Amino acid sequence: MRLLKETDHLPAGSTAAAIGMFDGVHRGHALLVSFLRQQAAEAGLQSLVVTFTKHPQQVLHPDAPLPLILPLERRLELLEQLHLDLLLPLDFTMAMSQLDAAQFIGLLRDHYGVRLLVMGYNHRFGHGSGLSFADYVRQGAELGVRVVKAPEYLGEYAPVSSTIIRRLIAAGKVDDAMGCMGRPYRLSGRVVHGFHNGSGLGFPTANVGDMAAGVVLPHQGAYAVLATVSGQQWQGMANIGHRPTMANGDEVSIEVNLFDFDGDIYGAGIDIDFIRFLRLEFKMCGVDELRQQLSRDRSQAQSILNDYLNKQS
Repeated sequence: MRLLKETDHLPAGSTAAAIGMFDGVHRGHALLVSFLRQQAAEAGLQSLVVTFTKHPQQVLHPDAPLPLILPLERRLELLEQLHLDLLLPLDFTMAMSQLDAAQFIGLLRDHYGVRLLVMGYNHRFGHGSGLSFADYVRQGAELGVRVVKAPEYLGEYAPVSSTIIRRLIAAGKVDDAMGCMGRPYRLSGRVVHGFHNGSGLGFPTANVGDMAAGVVLPHQGAYAVLATVSGQQWQGMANIGHRPTMANGDEVSIEVNLFDFDGDIYGAGIDIDFIRFLRLEFKMCGVDELRQQLSRDRSQAQSILNDYLNKQS
């Protein structure tokens, strides 16, 4: 696959394209890209996905930014895994937001060689975007671009959308979000120094910082997770919250206890895959009750994770 720059120009009539944010790169997106590749192969064209470096909502409504499922780097990595010929991260700007559908199709045709445009079954684009699919077909034909509609995803987890997945994650329903995406929800960061409460309880934790800004966080509480550090995966449990029992302040932290791990990983990169919600965070009577609860959490998480991994093998 070739990663394009916005300034690249492709030969006229050389590509079949799909456009969109592709936040989450979920099962519906995978179906769309598969259909795109099929259409491109039948027409003797290269398959091209055009995604945006920023969500249009972040540009149009900067005071109320939309939390994203994936940071840009991870989104491009997952799109690349869908076996495209070409991938273009396009900078969405206020000027671009003023282009109507015909102008945007013309931009794709003139700069990126688009001869065939595949639209998601309910996708709309262009300033105003009050067009029907027939309108897109007509405007495309006037510009020499054939517009076709991709099939709707009707699999086990339908309906699937980025909006639905964001809501599921924010509600703590990470297992349902995983079903919609086809993989666990992941947060990535770096292990930083925290309050060191866990070691005294017998549950040492890796405090996670340096995460991408603007991503959606799962609801506060405890989760069964798989964590990858230095290329090695560990079972564990994570807590998102304020640590009310330890009275550590109001700042939200993400801490991960890795099972059967003993080592110094401060400064290391860490990927946390959320498998299932365990419980809400709540204030306990003291450290003894907290220690007992953490033991129950670990037993429950180990059972969940073993079952999950057995199903993957």
